[in-house]
Amino acid sequence: MVKLTPELITQAFQYINPVKDRELDLRGYKIPVIENLGATLDQFDTIDFSENDIRKLDGFPLLRRLKCLLLNNNRIVRIADNLGTSIPNLESLILTGNNIQELSDLDPLVSLTNLKTLSLLECPVITKPHYRLYVAFKLPNLRLLDFRKIKLKEREEAMQLFKSKQGRQLQREIATKGKTFVPGANLQKDVKKTGPSKDEVGRIRQAIAKASSLEEVERLNRMLQSGKFNIKDKPANGAGGRMDEEEEEDEDMETFALTLEKTTLKKNFIVLK
Repeated sequence: MVKLTPELITQAFQYINPVKDRELDLRGYKIPVIENLGATLDQFDTIDFSENDIRKLDGFPLLRRLKCLLLNNNRIVRIADNLGTSIPNLESLILTGNNIQELSDLDPLVSLTNLKTLSLLECPVITKPHYRLYVAFKLPNLRLLDFRKIKLKEREEAMQLFKSKQGRQLQREIATKGKTFVPGANLQKDVKKTGPSKDEVGRIRQAIAKASSLEEVERLNRMLQSGKFNIKDKPANGAGGRMDEEEEEDEDMETFALTLEKTTLKKNFIVLK
């Protein structure tokens, strides 16, 4: 494991990423704890902590500029309270492949009032009953959950459920489960992954370049993480009609998320090779 020191931060790779944000790359150092981020001098829009050994999402100084955190494939089981006081302008939080277990473990995210994109794919919590409705209820400003738009119908259903007598009882039960959960229990074990063949490398690279939907990117990402490769030709997209203003805004959000996911996918592919 590597301690996140001010020296490591200043020496880490820095660049302008595909969404034109200034990014700090701290992937793959096996960092166990987030600390010393004051050394960034709040100069980054995005910080990539993927492929480390972080267990708790905390340790941030005041970083007003930070908009995006990438934490794919860590060991996060807990999220600190009041993150919003340290990273008040965070818009995207990618927690794919972590160990968050209970719905109540997501409650601290309420303090992130500007959060629009959240991914918890491959976390145990996504299997819990009412998962999407609970997140939609707790985070009313969230637009994309696991790279799928939260639709108005889902929001209305969430409000109807959790503001009812049954929903209030359900929230009490969720809170109780969170208090009895032991951090670190039932952690996912590391799975040995096999690399792709030369032919598959070419096909994966081509598939990443051609991917035009979040579903495609997530399918490719799951393949890279599992070591099972089944690349098929992408079907042609049909022409769509004119979008209204709300749909155009949703399209902008999904385009951003798609670019973000494709960038992460390419990084995973490079590591895999």
